Amino acid sequence: MTHRLRAPVVLPADPACSVVRDGVVDIDDTGRITHCGPAEAAPAAPGTVRQLSGILLPGLVNAHAHSPMVLMRGMGGDLPLLRWLREVIWPAEAKLRGADVRAGMLLGSVEMLRRGVTTSAEMYFHAGQVADAVLATGARTVVGGPIIDLPGLDWRAMLADTDRWIDADGLRFGPGERVELSYAPHSAYMLPAEALHEIAGSASDRGALVQIHVAEAADEDADQRAAYGSVPALLDTVGMLDGRVVAAHGVHLSDSDIALLAARGAGVAHCPGSNSKLASGIARLPRLRAESVAVGLGTDGPASNDDLDLWEEVQLAAMLARVSTQDATAVTAADSLLLATRGGAQALGRDDLGALEPGRWADLVHIDTDDPAFATGIDVADEQLIANLVWAAGSRRVTDVWVAGEQVVAGGESTRIDRAAAQADVAAAAA
Repeated sequence: MTHRLRAPVVLPADPACSVVRDGVVDIDDTGRITHCGPAEAAPAAPGTVRQLSGILLPGLVNAHAHSPMVLMRGMGGDLPLLRWLREVIWPAEAKLRGADVRAGMLLGSVEMLRRGVTTSAEMYFHAGQVADAVLATGARTVVGGPIIDLPGLDWRAMLADTDRWIDADGLRFGPGERVELSYAPHSAYMLPAEALHEIAGSASDRGALVQIHVAEAADEDADQRAAYGSVPALLDTVGMLDGRVVAAHGVHLSDSDIALLAARGAGVAHCPGSNSKLASGIARLPRLRAESVAVGLGTDGPASNDDLDLWEEVQLAAMLARVSTQDATAVTAADSLLLATRGGAQALGRDDLGALEPGRWADLVHIDTDDPAFATGIDVADEQLIANLVWAAGSRRVTDVWVAGEQVVAGGESTRIDRAAAQADVAAAAA
């Protein structure tokens, strides 16, 4: 049904990170936004009007995640990346069944929705189960089954599976186009150049996004750097950067790498929490932004973070950018909030998410401001209000969430999923 949400503060996530006082968001019967702006200048209400307290903003976009890894949360948490993968994670993942992955994704999706994350870009095995779980929770996902070259895994068969799925179901499907299919080559160091070339061709033919890990750890891609100069240069050589690409992590990028990604219009998913925990390094966020690379924020997997709270990445992204440059102005609170909303959508090549603008999907988050973080009130200066939201409040006051106009979180809990049952299912699968 058509309806209007009204709140004392609306943050549309426009490029200026404007603060709209006494704002409204109108939603049509397809679940898209038809208007956003001050109530005094709004058209006649399209239907019912719901008055909210606090703040309304766009649903957050998690630009890189492996959410079913809630099954492995806490495993190998004190190892560096490559040892963590080879000694702990990949052996555990070899035992996964489709039902296990669905259970993990169901709980991971609920966890994200309760923190105001409405969209996540997922790279994980049994991708059909991932999509099914997201449709059950009412969230939104961009999903791809990983394509990887390991003993017992055939990258050609994995590529063919993705081709067939997209050809059968299309790039987007589900109510409110909640599922987008993508290609998910794991990385340049886990695939031969021939595979990367073929994946690039398949994705280009279908207009699909490619999700790929790029330059996460300093020592992961020595062979590729020796042969091509860098991983971005290799991806450019095989034609992958000619299409839609989001490079996950992008920690160890040179000036020329960043310039290349900017020239090709590739996105980067910055994962400061995971990169810090695994001691992978600090991505050059100020340089990426200076070169106008589309940057979003990602949690990575909940076994390497170890949660799916993108608000923590909002804080860490700004803090690490400041401390690494010794410049307290390098990334402001508003800048970082935009990375989690509009920036995440841009990194994924989506112009229908991440902002409260006519034509975009009505994915919204309601923040209750009855909290010490907002003890000075919400009538403070715009800059102070955003600072209190980013630095002091974070996710703990997320109370209501809508996806495509449908309320999927009310009072901090899923409207669709029994969280206790989902947690019990994860415990059983993990055991």
